[in-house]
Amino acid sequence: MYDQIPRLREAIKEASMSDLKDFLESIRKHSSKIGEVAMQHSAEQHSIDPALVRMPRRKRKAPPPPNPFTGEVPAPQPEAETDIYKDADEELSAQDLVDFSPVYRCWHIYTVLGAGDVFESYYRKQRKKQAKLCLQPATNMHETLDGYKRYFHELIGFFVVEDNILHTTSGLISKSYLDDLWDMALSKIVAVLRTHSAYCTDPDLMLSIKNLIILFCHTLEGYGFFVARLYGLLVEIRDQYNEILMKQWKSVFMEIFEEDNYTPITVQYQAEYVDIVSVFPFHDSFVEKSPLPKRFPFSRFVPNVYKQVKEYIFACLKFSEDLNLSQTEIDDMVRKSTNFLLTRTLSGCLSSLIRKPGLGLAQLIQITINTEYLETACIHLEDFISNVTGTSYSREVSHVAKLQGKSMFKDARSHTEQQIYQALNNKIDEFLELAIYDWTLSESRGHASGYLMDLIAFLQSTFMSFTNLPDKVAQTACMCACKHIAECLSSILLDPNAKSLSTGALQQFNLDVIQCERTYPPPSLRTTPLLAALTTRARTESHGCERCFCCFRVCQLQPRAWLRHGRTADGVHGA
Repeated sequence: MYDQIPRLREAIKEASMSDLKDFLESIRKHSSKIGEVAMQHSAEQHSIDPALVRMPRRKRKAPPPPNPFTGEVPAPQPEAETDIYKDADEELSAQDLVDFSPVYRCWHIYTVLGAGDVFESYYRKQRKKQAKLCLQPATNMHETLDGYKRYFHELIGFFVVEDNILHTTSGLISKSYLDDLWDMALSKIVAVLRTHSAYCTDPDLMLSIKNLIILFCHTLEGYGFFVARLYGLLVEIRDQYNEILMKQWKSVFMEIFEEDNYTPITVQYQAEYVDIVSVFPFHDSFVEKSPLPKRFPFSRFVPNVYKQVKEYIFACLKFSEDLNLSQTEIDDMVRKSTNFLLTRTLSGCLSSLIRKPGLGLAQLIQITINTEYLETACIHLEDFISNVTGTSYSREVSHVAKLQGKSMFKDARSHTEQQIYQALNNKIDEFLELAIYDWTLSESRGHASGYLMDLIAFLQSTFMSFTNLPDKVAQTACMCACKHIAECLSSILLDPNAKSLSTGALQQFNLDVIQCERTYPPPSLRTTPLLAALTTRARTESHGCERCFCCFRVCQLQPRAWLRHGRTADGVHGA
């Protein structure tokens, strides 16, 4: 009998070890459910919708009805194996879902038999292997939210079991051992989440992932695990989320620009007027008091762009919730994100719009007016951010990030103004291409050329649309147009292909220039500074003639100079 004791001890150890192996295999399969229940309980404690963590359930199909003719019941189709849990399981704690008796029994047996160290080493080794398996995500985890749920469920299930073992056994695992295991796992978790979240391009999915990570942190914090690094990761993911938002808003802005008609908004009803001023901060007593239909100076894209910038701010704010950030930090983050939207996304969209081929003068003029009103509205965006973040904003506070929209809109408007001047010159060139002078003409026709009268009519109507532009821009456009016409007329007169010039041709040319002098600048732009600029002359000596580079008089003086020098031969002057 005494000789059988060692053999009996080994048999007991083997039997208990067999139970332990079954337990380890079972716990590996059921860790996901344990984690899911733990996250649901945590969600309820933090007033979060538990549906966020639930995995989709497959319902069992009802058995098919018997055949009405033969009475036979068709064999049910085999279904994929699924874990169907009773509703009662939802009421149990995560620990109550597991029977830990095999661990306790085996641990007790090995301890009594003096092999506690062997059991401890074996248990820890096996559980570390299982931890590494839990930390390996599915390759397509980033494609759906369910992939992240499954990953978190496995991890939480593992550490909930270990936490329970720590508190219900004496010496099987220690607090330092569990902390080391968690530190190792945390480094891997952060790397996995950083890698897989980088594949995400859907802001809604990114927001759901963020909420799931926060609930993951709440759950593990409840078991005493340190999760500060995960909150740091969320700050990194927030920047990626903002980048995704900016890509989405780029499409939104481009669609707004594409659909706009670039004409001032006209409203027929008071309700339409109220709708616009409720979206965009516009206050003008003249427009308010004017009868219907009312006319705004800007086009539709102004209130639409302003509204979408506010929507972007709301979207940024959603991600900042529950990140353990102060109101000041959230306010600073939102302002920086809004600056990126304005200076990168919206600025790029405006630049593409301004460079768009085929954009007419009227559209460019309206864009200039629109950017001026958007620039003015930036101060209201400052106040809006302060209101939604719950901070008091002061423009004298140096540490607060200020919106750079005003400078961006100024740059965009400056670019648009240059495009206006260029487009105006291009249109002038189209008219001047029709200029055909007969340099052998015996006498002038007695009136200005037809092409020039058409050009003057076009410019008069164009400058009428400058009424809403800043005076400086309108005056500069007029001055540039005058100078360009003068330079073009001078180049026509000095064309080397014109081998000879008759007196009649010079007189006809002189009539055209006189007509320009009488017409320009338009009455609405005849301000003292502009007239002074147009009459300023730069004198140079060339063939004894006086040249003016800033007004039409240069063209008028040239033929007179040639006549004055008397370079003629039989009524025709040598060029």
